[in-house]
Amino acid sequence: MTLVLEPLPEAGARVLAECGAPPRLVAHGRLVHDVAVRLLDWLGRHHPGLEVDTGAVRFGAAVHDIGKTVHPEELSAPGYRHERAGERLLLDRGTSPHLARFCATHGDWADADRALEDLLVSLADKVWKGARNEELELRVVRWIADTEGLPAWEVFAALDDALQELADGADRRLAEQARHPVTGSAGS
Repeated sequence: MTLVLEPLPEAGARVLAECGAPPRLVAHGRLVHDVAVRLLDWLGRHHPGLEVDTGAVRFGAAVHDIGKTVHPEELSAPGYRHERAGERLLLDRGTSPHLARFCATHGDWADADRALEDLLVSLADKVWKGARNEELELRVVRWIADTEGLPAWEVFAALDDALQELADGADRRLAEQARHPVTGSAGS
């Protein structure tokens, strides 16, 4: 059964198509984007006063791995070369540094200067496949707790439940991604 996913932001869908992203990469972007939208929805309901650039998170989640069009070997094997290559690809295409950065920051979220938006894209890129990363999750918790003056344990308890619910849907998302070929173009 095909999953019903949030549509990609127009700019994200366009850049994936223009760069010739293969079907598997487009599917991955859609799945991570869908999880990011669900995280943003959770934040909006539980922390409505928190300022988050939702458009940037949605774009970043959709295209964070676009550098794999430059390093296609990383579509089916581990690698990090796509991160900086993706940022460079987007910058060369006229994408603002504010948006292109997600290609580089999604895998390098531990850097102290990462904004909440960077952490959310990284978190969505973990949770979509059921992976939980305690250090990353605690950074998000601390960000929210410090910004809103809340006890960290309170933020953690609520976020942990939301992330577990998202992680529980990983098998369906992984199956959805796997049904798309690694090669070819998404339009074929």
